[in-house]
Amino acid sequence: MSLVWTRRLSTLNHALKEVLRDSAQSVAVVTSHMPSESRTGPHSEFHGATLSSFTSIALDPHPLVAFSLRMPSRMATTLQNADYSKHSHMVVNILSACQASTAIRFANARLHPYPFAETRYSLTKEGLPILHDSLGAISCKLVLPPKPLHDLDAFDPEGGKRREKKGWEGGGVTSELFIARVMRVEKVPTDDVNNPLRTLPLVYHRQGYGTVRPLDP
Repeated sequence: MSLVWTRRLSTLNHALKEVLRDSAQSVAVVTSHMPSESRTGPHSEFHGATLSSFTSIALDPHPLVAFSLRMPSRMATTLQNADYSKHSHMVVNILSACQASTAIRFANARLHPYPFAETRYSLTKEGLPILHDSLGAISCKLVLPPKPLHDLDAFDPEGGKRREKKGWEGGGVTSELFIARVMRVEKVPTDDVNNPLRTLPLVYHRQGYGTVRPLDP
């Protein structure tokens, strides 16, 4: 990559960050099983991660969602090794406005190495965690292996045949894209029925957490 293109890309990224900073994003936590060789402490049979990007991309003919995870990360490694014979690989917990502390807890493994020990949860039919008081929870199954976002040739079938998969050798952050089919909408247990924030979405805006309110007519 030339120095000129590197500078242009840096300028583009800065401008895009400025735009996205003013755009509110929904907040979700993806939960799954932790591989047995990585279990080290209380509730360590599970792993969870706060998603910096999550969206619904289709309803018909199949309900599909997408998100990205930084590399390397324990959740990315867990889902890279998913067993495609299973009905579901993960639960995406869409957080409510009363769960800002939950988002923080699952976003920083160094400060909160055992987030499930501090979080109320129940299990799906497949034994995956549903976080209590979430706005909603969906059990999902990956439809294909994750795609590395530093290697756009990975999205080109012909390009993939012509060359080997690129490793990441850059100094910045890279991510992988995960696309999953929604297999079931879960019933979310509620511990705080009377909390008015329970039915409002948690959003990330200007590097902080907030929620929404209706506009005046």
